[in-house]
Amino acid sequence: MIKTGLKGNKTVYTFPRTEKKIKNKIKWKENVVAYTFLGPALVLLLLFLIIPAIMSVYYAFTDYYLLTPDTRKFVGLDNFINLFKDPIFLKSLVNTLKFVVWVIPLQIGAALGLALLLNKQRKANTFFKVAYFSPVVMSLVVISVLWLYLLNPNEGIINNVLTYFGVSAQPFLTSPKQAMFTIVFVSAWQGAGFQMLIFLAGLQNIPGDVYEAAQLDGMNKWQRFIYITLPLLKPTSIFIFITTLIGAFKLLVQPMVMTQGGPVNSTMTVVYYIYQTGFTDRMVGYASSIALLFGTIIGLVTLAQRKLVKEEDDE
Repeated sequence: MIKTGLKGNKTVYTFPRTEKKIKNKIKWKENVVAYTFLGPALVLLLLFLIIPAIMSVYYAFTDYYLLTPDTRKFVGLDNFINLFKDPIFLKSLVNTLKFVVWVIPLQIGAALGLALLLNKQRKANTFFKVAYFSPVVMSLVVISVLWLYLLNPNEGIINNVLTYFGVSAQPFLTSPKQAMFTIVFVSAWQGAGFQMLIFLAGLQNIPGDVYEAAQLDGMNKWQRFIYITLPLLKPTSIFIFITTLIGAFKLLVQPMVMTQGGPVNSTMTVVYYIYQTGFTDRMVGYASSIALLFGTIIGLVTLAQRKLVKEEDDE
């Protein structure tokens, strides 16, 4: 028994064990309430993410064919061996890496440029923010169909404008050389608005006194951008780079709607090949092996990124 204080003219005592029980009971009630609210989300996470992921790992080592599920058998590493002999998979992997390499600088550069334009106080800033961000909230399918009409080699508006200025009509999505570049442009245009808002928030968090002091020291606008803006935007830039990279690896809708992976598999991506193999060809085992291998590659890239970012922060 421990003396804890006075209540009126009486001395108040508490018992450590009783107090501990009360605290544990309160904590237990709080946990029950928390898990009650989390319960529906955890059930959905279990049903639509965790269980399918476990099943996908299992199916990756089988010859599971969707129309004959009862005859599936364990084949070991055969699916993975066949992957490296599959020219379409190798082509889709190269296409995905090309898309990632091309879209990241274009999309991030466009987002930063738009953020710099909107960072200045203007009356029309709200209108332009909405205009630049609106493609982000639109359905990718709708955007892809819209660009299909715009890029039509015969009747598209873009080719009509080009011919008006004396430039020959371009094949765009029907050319193996231009199709992937076209999808890169459309994807960067659609996603830049989201990164723009994040960059804009980062720019507005930079104290104005820093720019005033730099201007007094004789720095021009370019020097202020290089030596002040970019270094102070580094945490924001790292976040945007990582999220854009992960999103770029998951490219699916644009090639599916706009080119169906063609022409000549020039826009076939790994995720689209997984969809095509698993749902069109119904080769679930083979598609699962592609998903497992590709997920491992993305995981390794993410870990490498985190390690590099951590080393830079430590320096």
